[in-house]
Amino acid sequence: MNEADRQLAAALGRLPSGLFVLTIRQGGDETGMLTSWVQQCAFKPPHLSVVLKRDRAVADWLKPGAVFTLNILDQTQTDMVAHFGRGFDIGEPAFEELDVERLPEGGPVLQEALAYLLCRVAERYPVGDHELFIAQVMDGRLLGEGQPMVHIRKSGFHY
Repeated sequence: MNEADRQLAAALGRLPSGLFVLTIRQGGDETGMLTSWVQQCAFKPPHLSVVLKRDRAVADWLKPGAVFTLNILDQTQTDMVAHFGRGFDIGEPAFEELDVERLPEGGPVLQEALAYLLCRVAERYPVGDHELFIAQVMDGRLLGEGQPMVHIRKSGFHY
């Protein structure tokens, strides 16, 4: 990598993002994954943008109309980052020994999360090696007090 690319990677890496656990259920299966590229993108009605690497199996479940839960992590929840950061295959139990609430739709709510948002996928678009999902926020709740976890990458060219 040349010096210009190193500088660009370092500058992109300084864009802060949160750390979240996206959970979803389809039929009798449910899963969760760590994600960081999430941003509110509209007020009325509220919408989020979520970006996932294209090869993530869960992306197949996130078709327009699908409902997912975005669990917002507290800055101290490094255990959740380690747990969901390892990744889960579809069908692999992701919530064993975790305190969760299962809502009528969407994915499990992590009871130790700072907050959660229940979202419905409105649109999805290919963007480079990722997929951009636009989702309407249907509901949400603050579950605790604290500061959300913020992530700063060393390089804007990889996680």
